[in-house]
Amino acid sequence: MQALRVFSVVPKLPPRLEALWDIANNLWFSWNSELTNIFTTIDHGLWVACEQNPIELLNRLPQRRIEELARDDFFLQRLADAKRALDHYLVRRHSNYKFPVLPDRNMAVAYFSLEYGIAMCLPIYSGGLGVLAGDHLKSASDLNVPLVAVGLLYREGYFRQYMTPDGWQQERYPNHDFEQMPLKPVQDELGNQLRICVDLAGQTLCARVWEAHVGKVRLFLLDTNLPDNSPEFRQVTARLYGGGLEMRLWQEILLGIGGIKALAAMGIEPMVIHMNEGHSAFAGLERIRVYMEHGLSFEAATELTASSSVFTTHTPVPAGNDRFPPELMQRYFEGYAGKLGLAFKVFMALGREDPRDDGEQFCMTVLALRLSRFSNGVSKLHGEVSRKMWQRVWPQNPVEDVPIGSITNGVHAATWVATDMAILYDRYLGNWREDPDCGRIWDQAESIPDAELWRTHERLRERLVDFVRKRLRKQLQDKGARHKELQISDEVLDPQALTIGFARRFATYKRANLLLMDKERLVRLLNDTGRRVQFIFAGKAHPNDNEGKKIIQELQQLCRRDDCRVSMVFLEDYDVKIASRMVQGCDVWLNNPRRPLEACGTSGMKAMINGVLQVSTLDGWWDEAYRPDNGLGWAIGRGEEYDDLTYQDFVESQTLFNILENDILPEFYDRGRGNLPRNWIRKMKNALRELGPVFTSHRMVEEYVERAYLPSCRNYVNLVKDDFKAAKDLAEWRVRLMTRWSNLAIADIRTETHASIFVEEPILVEARVHLDGLAPTDVQVEIYHGPVSQDSAFIRRLTTPKAPEKDLGDGWHLYRGEVMPPEAGRFGFTVRILPHHHLLLDSHALGLIHWA
Repeated sequence: MQALRVFSVVPKLPPRLEALWDIANNLWFSWNSELTNIFTTIDHGLWVACEQNPIELLNRLPQRRIEELARDDFFLQRLADAKRALDHYLVRRHSNYKFPVLPDRNMAVAYFSLEYGIAMCLPIYSGGLGVLAGDHLKSASDLNVPLVAVGLLYREGYFRQYMTPDGWQQERYPNHDFEQMPLKPVQDELGNQLRICVDLAGQTLCARVWEAHVGKVRLFLLDTNLPDNSPEFRQVTARLYGGGLEMRLWQEILLGIGGIKALAAMGIEPMVIHMNEGHSAFAGLERIRVYMEHGLSFEAATELTASSSVFTTHTPVPAGNDRFPPELMQRYFEGYAGKLGLAFKVFMALGREDPRDDGEQFCMTVLALRLSRFSNGVSKLHGEVSRKMWQRVWPQNPVEDVPIGSITNGVHAATWVATDMAILYDRYLGNWREDPDCGRIWDQAESIPDAELWRTHERLRERLVDFVRKRLRKQLQDKGARHKELQISDEVLDPQALTIGFARRFATYKRANLLLMDKERLVRLLNDTGRRVQFIFAGKAHPNDNEGKKIIQELQQLCRRDDCRVSMVFLEDYDVKIASRMVQGCDVWLNNPRRPLEACGTSGMKAMINGVLQVSTLDGWWDEAYRPDNGLGWAIGRGEEYDDLTYQDFVESQTLFNILENDILPEFYDRGRGNLPRNWIRKMKNALRELGPVFTSHRMVEEYVERAYLPSCRNYVNLVKDDFKAAKDLAEWRVRLMTRWSNLAIADIRTETHASIFVEEPILVEARVHLDGLAPTDVQVEIYHGPVSQDSAFIRRLTTPKAPEKDLGDGWHLYRGEVMPPEAGRFGFTVRILPHHHLLLDSHALGLIHWA
């Protein structure tokens, strides 16, 4: 039997407590401990039971407790202070960056992501990609970047993990009540809930729009669980990464096309969009379609869209990028291609590495790359990997000229630093929350007394051990464990022992089982009573990843052995809460992916900023953070890459054991006066001082602002003024360039030197260049030079522009330039022509290069 009508019943708070709703409805509380303390003071047990959800806490609060709080003058004063702090934060708008303003464009940047990890009470994330997106929004709010965000609101979120008695991962999907979350439905001008619709092969998919406040950033989330939708369409926003290939396509159509429509329905037209991974690449197509309604050609609309779009790729393996077969794309996009004035074959070329291959699938990453003039990987090494992986999109470009740069990820310090450690930082570092990327602030880490830093860290380890014991007991109780097993759970781990943490997605390349390659050696290590070491593992495998599940099962079975169960624990149902405890309380953070398959690895940054030392393969962020002489942690290997993966696993597992036995354990237990590990503490301080200001999301967002958002905004302003005149001119310039490019020529290259020259001796290079009617300002002629190998291949390269010296007639021009060999050895050069336009952010993005 179902109810005829349903009402939302909420508690009636007295006027003196109304401010609780304001605080609860802004996720700023998730990175402000003073606000969080308000809710823990109300009812700590209920706060824990509600999984740190303030809306649910207030809705479940007994009326008697509400009345008590309304009479508690001390609580009311704290509440008033918290409300003033929130109001002050929200009205503070100072920024170091001045974004251009247009009368009809009320937002600079719209950020699109399929998942967001902001707080436990908004479970619409699976792992690192979502948590990175959440940290991005938090720093954008702190830095007053004019940004809104768009995503999907999943009724069941990502799966909750539990284990069978033999250690095999199982998944369950709880239903979330959005009215019990810090969310509000967006309303239209008539006060009705705002809805948008997208076309799916002739059928209409509708979604309502919800809003969450992440500090000053507005996050809009689309929800398809509507009676108007078919049962199948209601499932589009049921699960994150759930369903098959067609369901994924529906989700990405909703996120990209529906996201742009939702912003327009709210009167928000951003100057720039930032696509966090390729899932939202259809947003670029929808922008093109909208601009064409303003009278622009497809070419002009594409130039405007690409010049004001930013794309971040996070996936270092080809298989991790979404691809859809041609027949599926034809079903859903043949009509859409017609709206863009394109034949379907031409439309498909937008998402193909080789536009001429009619059998190639449509790749969302390729579409995003083609529709963005700023693209980046998420670490320096990942940028290199991405340039190699996507070179086929720009076949004329050498790998180093593939237009994919890098902005290394960072973490939001105020979110991830433990409260105890934050108090210590407040005392000795000063304004680290407001300015976490300031080197001068982190230099003060040296002034923290050794004893104070170590005792704070020891308290965090003790709390982690206590947390693990309680969590493990609950895991066993849920399985109906015997009393003896429950007793053992109360005795696992030693609060004084070296504690090593490993927590992340259980993909096979992350090698959570690397230590299991030599189980006998591992067991000996765990049972060394003279130098105790213990391991805490946590993480989920994708529901369809049976190989990842096998690794979890193997770990679980080892953890249950009598000779391991006290010193080795696997925590089920990895989430933000477990992650926070582990990165704050471990002594060492273990990360051992196969290089170069880890795009970044932000969990290590979260640990580092709490004083936890790293041991990792040289992959992702650790490849640029670690130096053999900087005393910040340990490296597994020297960055080698292997063809034989079995041999690689064997070598690196033995290397890891050697580091543990010969370096980490001796240093941890080398105690001086006061029982302090002085060398260990020195490493903690070195890491805070050198890495603290670098690997923060404030630095990351500032880099996006300076290198991507501001240039893209300025480009947008220039392209749209005077009725899109510059956009039309840019498109015409590109068409003219494309039609004449094959007729360009470079001839008569001359130098005035002999075969042997001296270091830094100038070499004058002349060449005749045929431009076929193009102006010299339309191109950039460069000398491409540097050290070369025995077969004349460039080892490194520099480029030096050549200036036009003389018009020789008939389309020919004389160019001259000068280069100098920087070092002794084999040196070579060639000459090339690139496009050039003052509104082109990257001359390599068009994929046009003419080589001598």
